[in-house]
Amino acid sequence: MAGRVFFFLQHATYEPAYQAASMGITAAAMGDDVYFVFAFEALRQLVRGSFGLAHSERERTEAARAEGLNVPTPARMLEEARALGARLVACDTTVRICGLSPQELHGTLDEVMGLASIWRLTEGARVLTL
Repeated sequence: MAGRVFFFLQHATYEPAYQAASMGITAAAMGDDVYFVFAFEALRQLVRGSFGLAHSERERTEAARAEGLNVPTPARMLEEARALGARLVACDTTVRICGLSPQELHGTLDEVMGLASIWRLTEGARVLTL
C-alpha cells in the first residue's frame, strides 16, 4: 500500500544524509510519494553540493566502507530517488532565514512552498526527522 513519506532534514553530514537518502530511495522504489524537506544546514549543504559528505573521521571511515561495498553516496541516492519521483522541497521562510532566495534554488529544489502547504501534505503521511 503506497503512501506519503516525509523526511525532514536539518543535518547533512554522512550519517543522517545516508539514513534519509537510503530510506527515501527505498520508499520511492516501493511506490511511496517521497518528500525530502530541507532546512538549515541540510539546505545549505544541498545548495553547496556537499550534501552527505563526511565531516568526522568516523564518517570518513563509514563512507570509505560504503564505497568498498559499492553503496552509492547519499547525494547519488538522493538523485536516484528524485528520478523515481521523490520531491526536494523547502519552506520559503526557512530559505530566507538561511540567506537564500527561492529563485536561486530553482533546479536544486523541486519547490519552495509555504509551511502551511508542507503541513497539509504531511496529513496521514509517515514523517521522519534527521
